[in-house]
Amino acid sequence: MSDIERVCRFLDEAQTYYLATVEGDQPRVRPFGTALVYGGKLYIQTGKVKPVSKQLALNPKAEICAFQDGKWLRIAGELVDDDNRDVMVAMLEKMPSLKAMYSPDDGNMQMLYFKNATATFCSFTQEPEIVEL
Repeated sequence: MSDIERVCRFLDEAQTYYLATVEGDQPRVRPFGTALVYGGKLYIQTGKVKPVSKQLALNPKAEICAFQDGKWLRIAGELVDDDNRDVMVAMLEKMPSLKAMYSPDDGNMQMLYFKNATATFCSFTQEPEIVEL
């Protein structure tokens, strides 16, 4: 299993991770649950009408953190907008519950992938393991 697949699997198994962005000088954190590896990139999904989308348009630097079974994963990097319809379809196939809220053709569904990202696997009992995405 590749590093990026390990990262996505951790996010999938944790089910919820927290995405941090910046709005002006104020950090903003909210729960997310979408993760997809497509074309060698790690994607998350949101809606273009949400404040998080506007925050990332102004400052693409973001960090996510997920916790499960005494271990946590932090991913820091830039989130890049990708309007590729195939990526949207792949996310909806992976997470069919999103279909009640999003469609690849609704003008709202937004796919974002990590660029220049570092993922760090951590626990209280082991040294951190850092991988580049």
